[in-house]
Amino acid sequence: MSKQKAPRRVADNEALAVGTTIRGSAQKLNLVAALIRGKKAEDALNILSFSKRAMAVDAKKVLASAIANAENNHNLDVDALVVAEASVGKSVTMKRFATRGRGKSTRILKPFSRLRIVVREVEEA
Repeated sequence: MSKQKAPRRVADNEALAVGTTIRGSAQKLNLVAALIRGKKAEDALNILSFSKRAMAVDAKKVLASAIANAENNHNLDVDALVVAEASVGKSVTMKRFATRGRGKSTRILKPFSRLRIVVREVEEA
């Protein structure tokens, strides 16, 4: 009487990776995610490797994880992978306080973001 296996969240020719706590705003991460949407996985890794944006480092890690999941867990061909989906959302926010003049304080918000990357195996035409 064990628990039933959860159904896959993606199709049989897809693999998924999620970065849940990427330090930085979702707006900045979405600019990086827009660079790789719809690109081949190999090209997307190159784009993120040479991007000047700081968020590209974390996005590259999530993409590499999605590619590794496709290869090792789902037996997909790495050379035929395409970034099918790269969605960004808000995660937790750290709240900090900075002291100001006359005994006052100001709230500092340090946001985190989530990045969900789905790679799909596409047969070459």
